[in-house]
Amino acid sequence: MPLGELNLDLTLSALADPTRRAILRRMVEGEVRVTELAKPFAISLPAVSKHIRLLESAGLVRRRRAGREHFLSFEPKALDRVTTWIETQRALWNMQLDALERLLRDEDN
Repeated sequence: MPLGELNLDLTLSALADPTRRAILRRMVEGEVRVTELAKPFAISLPAVSKHIRLLESAGLVRRRRAGREHFLSFEPKALDRVTTWIETQRALWNMQLDALERLLRDEDN
């Protein structure tokens, strides 16, 4: 599998989980400590950490360490791959649907 497809798969997989999407929403206002990020979730800190690691591997989250503290921030570049893929698929489908519409109109005439 080409690297681009693997990255897209990782990103889409990461976005498929509602907990991971909620984690990303908590980063909208900027960098946040892991411990602060985990507070509102009714799951353990290790479980939140697993979600964060998956988001990091998908390129959606960037981690910064300052001493013992870990700070996370949202990395929007990974969404660019998803957006590009969706736009490409939309264009392809629109072309196919336009061709089908022309074919059906020609049959009616």
